[in-house]
Amino acid sequence: MQYSEKVMEHFTNPHNAGVLEDANAVGEVGNPTCGDIMKISMRVNEDTDIIEDVRFQTFGCGAAIAVSSIITDMIKGKTLVEALAIDNDDVVEELGGLPALKIHCSVLAEEGIAAAIKDYCDKHPEKTPPEGLQEKIEHLRSIDLHTGEDE
Repeated sequence: MQYSEKVMEHFTNPHNAGVLEDANAVGEVGNPTCGDIMKISMRVNEDTDIIEDVRFQTFGCGAAIAVSSIITDMIKGKTLVEALAIDNDDVVEELGGLPALKIHCSVLAEEGIAAAIKDYCDKHPEKTPPEGLQEKIEHLRSIDLHTGEDE
């Protein structure tokens, strides 16, 4: 299985790994098929809804770690709406590709971000959740994690 140079860089030197002590949004997702578990912790500015900081903890293969690393880079400094708009194809493209057998890792990252945003919105009922959040969560649950395609 051939990985891009960028995948290998993020696997061997992951960005934003660890615990975010002052997180106000946490999403934890897992893939029962392969055993990958990803936890995304974010600190969201409550006035602007901008993701000020983000960390990840991932138990899984090298691709899962690389995907976790790149997604944190991709969403830091973005609004919740902008972060929610990032999909697994964007993650794969940013990494310079992933082997077909590892596409499910990019879906896991997209699902983790949506779960963290949902957690933030649940903790802040006075805020209107980003449009399409619930639909995205339902859509992600319908994806075949082997292929990254709708079932």
